[in-house]
Formats: sequence, structure tokens, C-alpha cells
Amino acid sequence: MKTTPYSLGALLLALLVLPAPTAVAAVADPTPAAAGRHRHTASEISAFLTAFYGHHGPSARDREQGISQQLAEKQEHAPTSDVLLCAHDEPRDIVVGAVTVAQSAGVGWATVTTHWAADRTDTFTAYVRLDSRPIKLDDVICAG
Repeated sequence: MKTTPYSLGALLLALLVLPAPTAVAAVADPTPAAAGRHRHTASEISAFLTAFYGHHGPSARDREQGISQQLAEKQEHAPTSDVLLCAHDEPRDIVVGAVTVAQSAGVGWATVTTHWAADRTDTFTAYVRLDSRPIKLDDVICAG
């Protein structure tokens, strides 16, 4: 029998002595890349939406700088309607509801209620991406 520098027994012994890769991975931080990334919180989104909508709708500056490209294109395709308010006029008042955050989906949203003449109200949902820099309104879905 010919001897070789590394026998099967020596290889097995080395594998038994060294720590298993899975044991090392279990101790490590599962999301090291996410550690430096900021994701908007529910309170940050609430403050943004409240400031963005104000009492009567977003300002011209907010309409230009505070929305995503997707939402800007959506508005371009609906020139006779205000997609940010799901309306045609300026409401008497606007109230932003509680914000829900779905970390796994990377989005937060709130129901926004618009108040109109004759005690009429309407609602829509405003969405913000959690990783947007700076924070921006990403989409609006009208209630109907």
C-alpha cells in the first residue's frame, strides 16, 4: 500500500476539529448590509404626509419635489384630475390617519381623508417607500 501525504483519516480529523461554517454563520449578523441603511419609521412618514398635504393640499414645491417619478408620470397622464388628492378641487381640510409600515414590503401608508363642502368626505391611501432619500410620496390609490 502506498502512503500519501494526506490520508482520509487526517482529513476527517481536521474537519472534526475546525468549527462548522454553519455555526459561525449563526452567530454573525444576518443583515450586515442593512445596518447602515435608514428606513423611514411610521412617525417620520406621518410627519411627512401631514406636512406634505397640509390642510388644503400640497404646495407647488411639494408637487414638484416631494413625489416619486412614478407619481409624476401618473399625474401627467391624468391632466384633468389631481392624482395627489383624488379630486378636481381644493378640499376644505385634510386629515392624515395612522401610518402602517410593512418592513418586508419596504413601504408605509396611511389613509388620508379629505373634507369637502356639505360635510362630504372622501378617502385615499398615500404610500411612501421606506428607503426613499429624501422621503417622497411614492403613490396614491383613490378609494373609488
